[in-house]
Amino acid sequence: MARSYENSFDFGWHSHRRGELLQVIDGFMTARVSGASFIIPSGHGLLVAPAVPHAVVAHGRVTMHSLYIEPGMAARLNWDPVRVVPSSSLLSAAVEALLAEPVLYDEDGRGGHLVALILDEISSAAESGFALPEPTDKRLQRLCTDLQNAPAIDLDIDNWADKLGMSRRTMTRKFRSETGMSFAEWRRRLRIAHVLRRRAEGAKLEDAALDVGYSSVSALRRAIREAIA
Repeated sequence: MARSYENSFDFGWHSHRRGELLQVIDGFMTARVSGASFIIPSGHGLLVAPAVPHAVVAHGRVTMHSLYIEPGMAARLNWDPVRVVPSSSLLSAAVEALLAEPVLYDEDGRGGHLVALILDEISSAAESGFALPEPTDKRLQRLCTDLQNAPAIDLDIDNWADKLGMSRRTMTRKFRSETGMSFAEWRRRLRIAHVLRRRAEGAKLEDAALDVGYSSVSALRRAIREAIA
């Protein structure tokens, strides 16, 4: 299924009987599942397992493709965890070609061959660094909420640990064990998410960079390149 939206659109919480690969062809989207949020830039897709509730928002103008995958067809796919994957040139071309096939495509013909190729490309795709896992510790949740509300807050780890009533060692250990990444990496991803959303909604890059605490556009571009690499 191919869709285009001229303005921001909130799909709300929903789920599908089938699994889904939600590809962003042009624009920027964000998504949430229980325990994590995701950045979905152009050229990437969100892989969601069957029956998993998720909330999706298109920011600004967006063109997207949705592929719905029968659970039985995709036994070789690793559905867990929900993740963002890059759309390779081959995957994108195969999806474009499949869109020209009937919905009830010939499983033994061109449509079936395209589907087999698409599933192979999805199964071999590496996870992109666009997930923001949410900690379960209440104090760390408060930290994350504060930063989501004001990503430009520039406290260092020692200041945050003091504010939360934790030692630096305990905070860094718990944050990594509950999110799978360092606090510095989590904050960088959060800031990039805010910048991409602000840009999609029409903000200038310089303004978006300042909004999240980057002192220069070059520093922001460097952070984005490191995240997308």
